[in-house]
Amino acid sequence: MKMRQITFLGAATIALAATMPAPAQEGAIDKRVERLEKEMRAVQRSVFPGGSPTFFEGEIAPDNTPGERARSNAPVIDLTARVDALESQLQTLTGQTEQNAFQLRELEKQFTAYKTEMDNRFADPAATATPASLAPAPAVKPPAASSTVAAAPAKKPPAAAAKPATTTPNAARLALVKQVEIPATGNETKDAYDYGYRLWEAKLYPEAQVQLKQVVTKWPTSSQASFAQNLLGRAYLDEGKPSLAAVAFYNNYKDRPSGARAPHSLMYMGVALDKLGRKADACKAFRELEEVYGDKAPQDVRTDAAAAKTKAGC
Repeated sequence: MKMRQITFLGAATIALAATMPAPAQEGAIDKRVERLEKEMRAVQRSVFPGGSPTFFEGEIAPDNTPGERARSNAPVIDLTARVDALESQLQTLTGQTEQNAFQLRELEKQFTAYKTEMDNRFADPAATATPASLAPAPAVKPPAASSTVAAAPAKKPPAAAAKPATTTPNAARLALVKQVEIPATGNETKDAYDYGYRLWEAKLYPEAQVQLKQVVTKWPTSSQASFAQNLLGRAYLDEGKPSLAAVAFYNNYKDRPSGARAPHSLMYMGVALDKLGRKADACKAFRELEEVYGDKAPQDVRTDAAAAKTKAGC
């Protein structure tokens, strides 16, 4: 119906234009064309709401101004912007996560290589052999009669009788050991460790080593084992045996990395390696102490490690 109205109006305009004089026709045509354009725009708005301006230049343009349409689209626009921002943040976090995972894998590779290297270096049987018991020995027994006869004529006194002084050092050592009080609190594990500590404190290093080894062997998973193994290394170090000390410290760190004395053992292992002239390995131990424990290491360990690093030239 509306399209018919448009056709009819167009035909009427042509007919009127043919019957009027030229000047009058032009003025009348302009007015009527203007009126027809307005009517066509009205029809356009009714038939083609929001029509393309390519074909119709509507008197009332499509509703692009802020209003109901803008308000209805605002949540979608805001949501799109937020999703874009979240995607950007997710990409950033993904990149950081991949970078952190790569660095962690590299650290694990370095630690595994270092651990393998240390295991191989300390695999020398001569370095890991358990020393013989160093407890006070009993007085020297007199030689048997048959050996005495074979060694000298019957009229001469036995050779052992001419050396009574050989029993003096053992007796003196035994007296020093007896002066160290054995704890008896009822806590067997702690008493055993405390006794080893008292022997070490009395500078009876061989006896302390035997006692501390017993603690580690008998209670390897107890909290005292970390203390005992670390102090065992200290006893070797104080006795002037840095090679055995390095092995003891390394075993404590390797077997009990979460033990109370693991950071101490790692630091003292660097000290022992420095005493052996292996400064590069000593610096590796100090560096690993920082990487593995960092600020979690006790303050005294960090202070001693800083001084030891300076001494080793790390």
